[in-house]
Amino acid sequence: MRIVAGTARGRPIEGPPKDGPRPTLDRVRETLFNVLGQFLSGEAVLDLYSGTGALSLEALSRGAGSAVLVEKDREMVALCQRNAAALGFTPQVTVMLSSVEKAVDRLSGAGKRFDLIFADPPYASLAGKNVLLWVDSKSLLAQHGTLVLEHDKRELLPEVEGGLTRVDERVFGDTRLSLYRKAD
Repeated sequence: MRIVAGTARGRPIEGPPKDGPRPTLDRVRETLFNVLGQFLSGEAVLDLYSGTGALSLEALSRGAGSAVLVEKDREMVALCQRNAAALGFTPQVTVMLSSVEKAVDRLSGAGKRFDLIFADPPYASLAGKNVLLWVDSKSLLAQHGTLVLEHDKRELLPEVEGGLTRVDERVFGDTRLSLYRKAD
């Protein structure tokens, strides 16, 4: 695994253990950032089900200002911290050892809003709809922000969920990326 572009371009990051979560492939990350825009400008990023942290670390490499990574597995939390340190992003990264639902409650209670939210729940959990509900009901997405939901291509999500509207969708093999924005 490597960072695709930005200040850390080409730098390797540590992948998960062989029996760990499946990481977002480099080519999927590259296409995603082609859709989002090659470079960012100080955005606040939230990475739910962060795994290796590859998505948020890619965003930081491309100019995001800060990232909160949420992961419930202690081993993966340590991996996220090692990857952030290896790239020099430790000052911009906060890693939360927590379930996504509890983290969303805590962040919302603290009044946090994010310009870019990544969510990559385990495909078997079919948690996409829940993520949409949590992000919308807790108002975690900043105005004009984007939620990127990575899920199994067979998991069909609504075009509109509360105040969120799907603005783009891409399929890569078994992976579907659904991008939502806050409705104006």
